[in-house]
Amino acid sequence: MAIIQPMLGIGNPRAENHFTGVGPATIDATITPVGGGWHLIGVNEGSMSYLIDEPGGVLQITNDTGDNDNHALVAGMFRPSLGVAAMEARLKVDNVSDLAIYVGFTETLAIATPVMPAEFATATMTYNGTGGMVGMQFDSDGTVDTWRSVFGDGGAASSNATANGVAGARAAVADVYDIITAEIDTDGTGRVYLNGDLVESVKNAVTGTDNFFACVMVENRAASAAVWEVDLACATGGPNYED
Repeated sequence: MAIIQPMLGIGNPRAENHFTGVGPATIDATITPVGGGWHLIGVNEGSMSYLIDEPGGVLQITNDTGDNDNHALVAGMFRPSLGVAAMEARLKVDNVSDLAIYVGFTETLAIATPVMPAEFATATMTYNGTGGMVGMQFDSDGTVDTWRSVFGDGGAASSNATANGVAGARAAVADVYDIITAEIDTDGTGRVYLNGDLVESVKNAVTGTDNFFACVMVENRAASAAVWEVDLACATGGPNYED
């Protein structure tokens, strides 16, 4: 069967938001559109606001107060075999003592009750998602708190990846922005970057024909509400002219 493409030459699917506008003031119980192809989901509802007094615009999210409560910005899905999938987010958190962060792609994501794709405790990375994942993770439960690469599939580290992640050049710092970038090639090869520097590249990290959400997630590590701000979230991939 021939693949029929749109006549107007519409470009690749893209989700992008600089959060310069004024969006919804409350978070819905299931999913809240925040514009630009991005949506907010979470375990229990915290609050959010658009900080339009800051240049370029910022979305501020406050998690609910329970231990392991979380919120996640999600977009997609993207299938790398149709074209390289790439995502980037610029974010900061109010503290680094009792929270975890994941930024990247994940195949497994429950919309109603999202779970952190990977978690790091003491010196071990645990891969919660049953599907593929390519991203960066920070977790205050680690003995050494720093950003780490995440490449997993089937509930374990990808076969060519460093099982407990490769440490980035620095840890997350309270109230200081970091830029996380994740890429998946058509063959499933993945790369992750911290502030423009390559942290790890893994050949055939995931299956390129699988579908992935772009995800920015912050989860409480204590009964205290994490506050985090996103200045930019962008994700793109190849168009689907096959199905």
